[in-house]
Amino acid sequence: MSLRVSIYTGSKTVQKKIETVKTLLEALPFIKEFKKEIVVVKYGGSAQTSPQLKEKFAEDILLMYLVGIKPVIVHGGGQQINEMLDALKIESKFIEGQRVTSKEVMRIVEMVLSGAINKEITSLLNSHGAKAIGMSGKDAHFITAKAKDFAKWGLAGNIINVNAEVLSTLIHEKFIPVIAPIAAGEEMGHPGFNINADLCASYVAKAIGANKIIFLTDTAGVLNHHKELFSTLTKDEVEALKADGTIHGGMIPKVDACLEALAGSVKKAHIIDGRIEHSILLELFTDQGVGTQITK
Repeated sequence: MSLRVSIYTGSKTVQKKIETVKTLLEALPFIKEFKKEIVVVKYGGSAQTSPQLKEKFAEDILLMYLVGIKPVIVHGGGQQINEMLDALKIESKFIEGQRVTSKEVMRIVEMVLSGAINKEITSLLNSHGAKAIGMSGKDAHFITAKAKDFAKWGLAGNIINVNAEVLSTLIHEKFIPVIAPIAAGEEMGHPGFNINADLCASYVAKAIGANKIIFLTDTAGVLNHHKELFSTLTKDEVEALKADGTIHGGMIPKVDACLEALAGSVKKAHIIDGRIEHSILLELFTDQGVGTQITK
């Protein structure tokens, strides 16, 4: 009896190892394809606030880094900004989904994004063995912007330039840039601009010639009227789905950011569910993926 149990257990163990090898073999062609390519990851939503998902995100980025992919991270932090503003009893409001950013609010936005969040992400990656460096667009003024509409939104900005040379130098030195979406103003002493993180990621991806851009969200991807996932969409299909109302609400700025990236040299944009552990690896290295990819 003990021999039979031993053989059975051994068979199950071998089978599990075979499945592991199959998974690795499935990933191999994708690793070959994306090796030495730049992949921009917009990091936000639950993946940025859940302790467990933070760890999985760091592991995903480290694995990408170790197999030769060049990750660049742009992060948000709207929830944490809201919490800090509430704690300090500073009023904050939104118009058309964009935060109205007074000088007082801008100081808090920069403190939270460039300070607490950016350094937390950088430290997390470095503790896992990566070589990450935190920065905002104010560093070397590599992102400059102008007011979107100062009378309406204050210091909410639109990007006018991304200096790709700054990021290219860091990537060449094998750093993983971790970027807070704060831009410099053109005049001396300007307090800076609060930039939509999705669009910041798109502009960065275009400027540095990224192969892909991946948006981590709290949804499965782009859904149809029956709540079923679109695995692949083209630019024209996205526009049609926006026109008929299938794509609506908070998904509109996400797909617009994807289209902005695709207007440059970026080949594919992905909207994936950051609530799923290792969603980045599943999207990059498996045949099925886990979200919606948008192609030119």
